[in-house]
Amino acid sequence: MSDLPEEFRRIARHFRPLAAPEALDLLDDAALLTPPPGRDLVLTADAMVAGVHFLPDDPPDLVARKLLRVNLSDLAAKGATPLGYLTTVSAPHGTEDAWFAAFAAGLAEDQRQFGIALLGGDTTATPGPLTLSLTCLGHVAHGGMVRRVGARPGDGVWVTGTIGDAALGLRALQGDLPDPDGHLADRYHLPQPRLGLVRPDLVAACLDVSDGLIQDLGHLCRAAGIGAEIEAARLPLSDAARRAGPDWLETCLTGGDDYELLMAVHPVAEPAIPSALPGIRLTRIGAFGGATIRVLDAAGIAMKLQRGGWSHF
Repeated sequence: MSDLPEEFRRIARHFRPLAAPEALDLLDDAALLTPPPGRDLVLTADAMVAGVHFLPDDPPDLVARKLLRVNLSDLAAKGATPLGYLTTVSAPHGTEDAWFAAFAAGLAEDQRQFGIALLGGDTTATPGPLTLSLTCLGHVAHGGMVRRVGARPGDGVWVTGTIGDAALGLRALQGDLPDPDGHLADRYHLPQPRLGLVRPDLVAACLDVSDGLIQDLGHLCRAAGIGAEIEAARLPLSDAARRAGPDWLETCLTGGDDYELLMAVHPVAEPAIPSALPGIRLTRIGAFGGATIRVLDAAGIAMKLQRGGWSHF
């Protein structure tokens, strides 16, 4: 192996131990994957760029785990079971081998946690910032994928977990607010993909909150051609977010990186939601209907938000 270029030695050292059998020991230009019988393939991809999606000095293992988890979160919103993933790493010239070792160790840790393995990918050098991409494959019962389309007037707006922690975590890491126990920073670094919660018989439409609650709610509304009304007082906040105070409420409503699920649930299915989706906090924050998105304060007055959410352009 000593006569191999450094790129291939790094692949053998750090990424081959992560490979699934379908990856053919990472010795070929492609993987060979057969989906389970009677299942549809679900594919999703996300990119992360240093200084945009994570801080340049974030630990490599946490960056790797976030990269995998944001893709698993997309599969979770579709009601899909993970199959495997491919990843591309474009690292600045001169990136130390120790960085690759830590990055691979982070992937290995979450592979064990989520029962998934590497299928392939690519490594390149770049003069620009560290740029990462990951494509995740999953499967659902034939015809059973939950889409963004499907919300109807009167459906409940439901979310999992707590909202706003990740956006506050970024501000804490930037020194803008205290985070004595590290809860907010942890939520920014390590989202929790809500795999196994979304069922097509209960959830009419779904996506994960990556660009901010209000902006992502807009995606569901546009797909359905309707509006929605939510109550700020119902927003599920963590103790750490509540300690930050009311001045940070708009950040919680519009900040990204939560990767919680935002769901439209038909009224007939709502009574079954808490028992059918156990083990995770679930909150009804409003309802779909009308022509626009409105956020009501505690007095029932529509709030005027300064921004709608994160935009890549």
